[in-house]
Amino acid sequence: MKTTALRLEEDTHAQLMVVAQLEGLTMTDAIRQAIEAFIETKRQNPELTARAEAVLADIDRDAASRRDAIASLFDEKQASAPAKPAGTNQSPPSGRTRGGRSAKS
Repeated sequence: MKTTALRLEEDTHAQLMVVAQLEGLTMTDAIRQAIEAFIETKRQNPELTARAEAVLADIDRDAASRRDAIASLFDEKQASAPAKPAGTNQSPPSGRTRGGRSAKS
């Protein structure tokens, strides 16, 4: 749950407090109900729905562009790297033997 600070004009606060008391609600519950009603009203607005769909389309285009960029970055690396025979060590030798001493000692 998130906490939100809200500044109200004094007369709006007084009216909200009276309405909440008359409804048998806390101020917090009255504010929550008002916000939920606001969101529901907006949810039914076709203009808002159209804008939301446009934003989702932009997000999808941006994500596809980023996926393509990442794929091409690694495809280029793999294509330009010389192929190593199967079973070869991927990391260069460290100059140490299994006993912990240098191979040159």
